[in-house]
Amino acid sequence: MVRTFCWQWPLGIVLSLLALGMLQAEEAAIEDASRAQRAQAELQARIDAADDERREMLAELRRLETDTHRLEERSDALAPRLERQGERLSRREEALASLAETRDVLPQLEQALVSHLETWVVGDLPFLKDQRLARVESLEAGLDDPDASAAERLERLLAAWRTELDYGRELDAWRGILNEGDEGDARREVDFLRLGRVGLYFLTPDGREGGVWRADVERWQALNEAERVELRHGLRIARDQRAPELLTLPISHPLQRVDVGEAL
Repeated sequence: MVRTFCWQWPLGIVLSLLALGMLQAEEAAIEDASRAQRAQAELQARIDAADDERREMLAELRRLETDTHRLEERSDALAPRLERQGERLSRREEALASLAETRDVLPQLEQALVSHLETWVVGDLPFLKDQRLARVESLEAGLDDPDASAAERLERLLAAWRTELDYGRELDAWRGILNEGDEGDARREVDFLRLGRVGLYFLTPDGREGGVWRADVERWQALNEAERVELRHGLRIARDQRAPELLTLPISHPLQRVDVGEAL
């Protein structure tokens, strides 16, 4: 036989239990709402962060585009300049290569210049011969000077050549000694006149004797009275004692006749 028991709870307890259940349900709902709000806030924060990052990336992209455009413009502007600089560097490299070759042949060139200068002086009109040959000897000795640079040696050589070339444009007069070997007589003091490299003359102080140097036979040729008068005028012109004028004098280098048919 089954017995049925019936428990009867006091009403206050029942109400308390119901209230407790409702409170727990409300707390759970509040917790769920809080979690949802936090999740939404975190999502919004991530969205905001993503927006900020996107804006920064867009700004960086625009900056890079601007810099790229500026660099392209600058590259276009620099291209011709770089090309010119490249050409200039190429020319400098060629010049340096040529300079190296020049340095290799410079000693031979210097020796050739000295040798040609000596030949020039020896075969030239016999004026200032000792002085000019001494200059050549000094240049020859300077080629072996270890303390002189190549530029210094070359400058001395060019200066000597310029001096020799200047002699060809000068009108010069001086008093000197006519050597015995020149005339066959005793040494005597005379006045010399040089018209560049065209003519070299002498005149005795009394004006009674004079001569012109003949380069073809390497000896003095006597001047007649009219030529000595012209020579006296030339000496005064060279010494600024007379106004310049044309002189009628024989020249030291004989003129060579040229056949017109051969010249054509």
